[in-house]
Amino acid sequence: MSDSSPLPPVLLHPEAELARDALSTPLLSRAARLARWAGPDTRVDAGGGLVDEQLPAAAEALGLSGEDAEAYASEAWRVAVDTGLVEVVDEEEGTVAAGGDLALLTEGSPQDVLGVWLGALETVLADASVPGLEGLADAVAAGGSGLSSLGWDPEAEAEFLDGVLGNLYLLTVGGEAPGGAPVPLPALAASVIVPSGMGEPTNDVLEQVSDAMMRLDEQFRMLEPVGLVEYQPVDEALMAEADGTGSAAAEPAAPVDDTDVSRYGMVRLTPLGLYGLRSRLLEAGFEAPAVGDLADKGADALLDGTAAFPPAVAQAETEQWLARREPLAAVRELLAAARGSDAGAPLRRLRCQQALSLVGASAEPALREVLDDAELGGLARVWLTEHGASDVPAPSQEMVFWLTVDTLAAQLAAEGNSEELRALAQGLARQHSGFFDTVWRVDHPATAEVLEAMGRLHPDKRIAKEARKAAFKARSQQGG
Repeated sequence: MSDSSPLPPVLLHPEAELARDALSTPLLSRAARLARWAGPDTRVDAGGGLVDEQLPAAAEALGLSGEDAEAYASEAWRVAVDTGLVEVVDEEEGTVAAGGDLALLTEGSPQDVLGVWLGALETVLADASVPGLEGLADAVAAGGSGLSSLGWDPEAEAEFLDGVLGNLYLLTVGGEAPGGAPVPLPALAASVIVPSGMGEPTNDVLEQVSDAMMRLDEQFRMLEPVGLVEYQPVDEALMAEADGTGSAAAEPAAPVDDTDVSRYGMVRLTPLGLYGLRSRLLEAGFEAPAVGDLADKGADALLDGTAAFPPAVAQAETEQWLARREPLAAVRELLAAARGSDAGAPLRRLRCQQALSLVGASAEPALREVLDDAELGGLARVWLTEHGASDVPAPSQEMVFWLTVDTLAAQLAAEGNSEELRALAQGLARQHSGFFDTVWRVDHPATAEVLEAMGRLHPDKRIAKEARKAAFKARSQQGG
């Protein structure tokens, strides 16, 4: 992921809602409870961790039981220390007191709460990059002397996890629906392992993907309690097969579907996770826009800025922009920004038309003002007709064909050679006899480009040839 170009925009939940989500995450809520539980008799070791004899009481204070209770309590305490909810007041004595940031969770702003949560996230991400106790035990059993014998590179491991999370962010915000669908763990692992452009992965690469999946399974289990992800772990039966511990005597009671991709793990960023990863990306120097960034800017910035947005995200951005303006003035500003003969103008007019669909009848005077405008008259008539306005003048044939070319040029800019554009090309050629004999004369900068696209896309060879001939005539007419 390069930091030289902006990432797709993310639709974030309101900060107040995200702050409530942060406070309810298992890890931060436990850390806060331990910070309030701690007192004059609480003792910590040289690293600030609870001494062993305090862990049972800490687990009890959290209402935890079972073999992992003390481990969960220890993790929550470490988060409390790292985020400033607890402060070590005397390192020699090992005494603690409530930290200055503890009050932020109840008295601070949503941004204050989210700042504490981001600190907790950093602690968990650092922990997730460290080999588990099993790996350490294996290294020691093999005669190693710690992490170096595992071949563990802290920087490389952190970069790997950052790369995975960066790709998960891209897959989430780059989709059509804000929020995204769960991503299969094999696909996510492959996105950082399989070289770009590789056709069929080699056995070595597939083995690396499998190893990465096992690492990610453990890491996402750690990241779920801090609220970064929703995670469905890898099926235990698959884990046993990978470890070679499965046996015929331990077959599952129900048939197992090997084609069920969810068995291999599914992960999705939470709304809080999207906020957290965007914050980290911004801190790392990436341009990571969010919906609402354009709300205080002009209509020209809105129409140009949303040009490449997925439709649902473009609508959300536009709704926020409109909400801050008086409707009639906003429509006049949008129409003025939609004018132009540059390459981006058709897509600006399409985004303008989509924005106008969100405005009610109060916009009518502004649309009537541009009825005679060569570039805006067509879309104005469409809007007025769709809203049941009376006395809408019929468009000239010249205006109809100009609007057709403009619409096709916008679709071509937005989606390229898409199926939707193919269907439009077929429909136009079918509905209008002599379409190509007329359209090449249209005085629109994109006429030749649109006709060339129709020539590429139309499945009927005869009609495709007509489109290419018309494109040639349009080029000749334009002097190029």
